[in-house]
Amino acid sequence: MKIMLIEDDTTMRSLLQTLLEMEGFDITPFTGNINKEEILRELKKNQPDTLIMDVHLQNLNGISLLTEIRESETAGRVKIIMTSGMDLKIECQEAGADGFLQKPYIPDDLLKFLRLEEE
Repeated sequence: MKIMLIEDDTTMRSLLQTLLEMEGFDITPFTGNINKEEILRELKKNQPDTLIMDVHLQNLNGISLLTEIRESETAGRVKIIMTSGMDLKIECQEAGADGFLQKPYIPDDLLKFLRLEEE
């Protein structure tokens, strides 16, 4: 499974990348400028199966970006897991998220969700 990570906290992004690669996933971390045009361009270019994205991205609202991704035909039907330190599960689901994890979350919770996606 090909996964793209959009997380502006470099430590969190690095930890997630290491964990997921150890579990055998193909990981593409987004390391560009956090702006919607570049993110949409990278999604189109990489065509991941799953996107793991933080709600709070520097000066960009992840829920608004989620809505744009769902309205965009360039991203295809990518599965999107949103993450946040705040309980925004309902808001994320209403905007089109396939899953939500509240930080700090147990890595096994993320892995369980991803394993369900593989079936």
